[in-house]
Amino acid sequence: MTSLPSDIHQNADVTDEAIDFPETGDTAEFDGDQLDLADRQALRRVAGLSTELEDVTEVEYRALRLERVVLIGVWTGGTLVDAENSMAELALLAETAGSQVLEALIQRRPKPDPATYVGRGKAEELRDVVVATGADTVICDGELTPGQLRQLEAVVKVKVIDRTALILDIFAQHARSREGKAQVELAQLEYMLPRLRGWGESMSRQAGGRAGGGGGGVGTRGPGETKIETDRRRINERRSKLRRQIAALKTTRETQRQERRRSPVPAVAIAGYTNAGKSSLLNRLTGAGVLVEDALFATLDPAVRRAETPGGRAYTLSDTVGFVRHLPHQLVEAFRSTLEEVAAADLVLHVVDGSDPAPERQITAVREVLAEVGADEIPELIVVNKIDAADPVTVDKLRREYGAVPVSARTGAGIEELRQIVEARLPRNDEEVKVEVPYARGDLVARAYEEGEVLEQEHTTDGTLLHARVPRPLAEQLRRAAEAAVTATS
Repeated sequence: MTSLPSDIHQNADVTDEAIDFPETGDTAEFDGDQLDLADRQALRRVAGLSTELEDVTEVEYRALRLERVVLIGVWTGGTLVDAENSMAELALLAETAGSQVLEALIQRRPKPDPATYVGRGKAEELRDVVVATGADTVICDGELTPGQLRQLEAVVKVKVIDRTALILDIFAQHARSREGKAQVELAQLEYMLPRLRGWGESMSRQAGGRAGGGGGGVGTRGPGETKIETDRRRINERRSKLRRQIAALKTTRETQRQERRRSPVPAVAIAGYTNAGKSSLLNRLTGAGVLVEDALFATLDPAVRRAETPGGRAYTLSDTVGFVRHLPHQLVEAFRSTLEEVAAADLVLHVVDGSDPAPERQITAVREVLAEVGADEIPELIVVNKIDAADPVTVDKLRREYGAVPVSARTGAGIEELRQIVEARLPRNDEEVKVEVPYARGDLVARAYEEGEVLEQEHTTDGTLLHARVPRPLAEQLRRAAEAAVTATS
């Protein structure tokens, strides 16, 4: 068996160009999965993913309280570009959480090692990188099992977290509303419960009995409860309380949703990948003034605003939490009541970051989450945002393959075209009416302007001749008012 390289820096410093596998033959070094052994035996550095801090004094650095992290990922399939894009996204997540990225490494494997994620030998090499860089945390680009987490941490001797824990931490930092905080805390507890552990034997010590060889006196003897059992019991109690709280808030949200359903105003939901520009698009379409920040998961609490089509038709526009590749299942479950805003919409504006290296992967990730919350049957309109920073070839490809509408929420390019397409896609349950409404029922004429589309209007001596397209209930009221006026004069 070929021994592992002894110098981590020498073996990790592999060119970033695509790998050319050797010709098969008697002398070729190939394993059963046709993965280049030289590539398997080295940690590949991902260039350009270290966070550079310039002109920061020691006092400022300590105030920032940044964690110094090393990223590690397992490349199981796809191209090298795909693997590096995944690591670049992990680096953005780490920096959003307030970390300083020191190094990013990829290990080529057919599948993650069931024990230590990267294999025992590579875990020891990773330990060398941690020591050399002075890192205090390792972040893995995947969800680790409790066993992988413990064993990898035992080798590298620093804190190890996975992609799921990192995303949960970011959500916890950005949650503002009562519902959002409860949802994030529940997701964190669901994640934490199977991963309870402690250093040494601290988690297995019992609170009662004769621990330490001495009696505690009358009333203190008994089997007691281990530290891990105490933590598990407290977590379960807290989970139950949070579930009750979220259920009560869900009832309130459902009541609000039913009120909107009774209204003839159609609902449009904005969904998409995190940092794709959903809130910027909401502001551009409605002038809402909601928070816009160049950061992942800046929006967690949904915002619902009123908008109008070019023809004057009103509709509601709601902003939702951003999605990400491999969004933790715990978050999807915890945020289900919030994500149901999308499932209750008449149209979904699926916003895609046109400047992203792989926008098709964004579309796939978002559609997976929409399917989980039952929103995959809702009519979808893909909107390619940030076209001012995107490759025109990529934008044209998305337009051809997905019927996407290219826009720039920052510059306003394409916004008017988007408004017109939204107007055409909104459901129409209206009726066309031609009636003479008495002046005493001017309130009905006002509602025709607010809830429908007035095609023609003329004032007569007896009332207002109205030609409009309005919701069916309002059409009936207009007809009754006109008939009552005729009866009163006859």
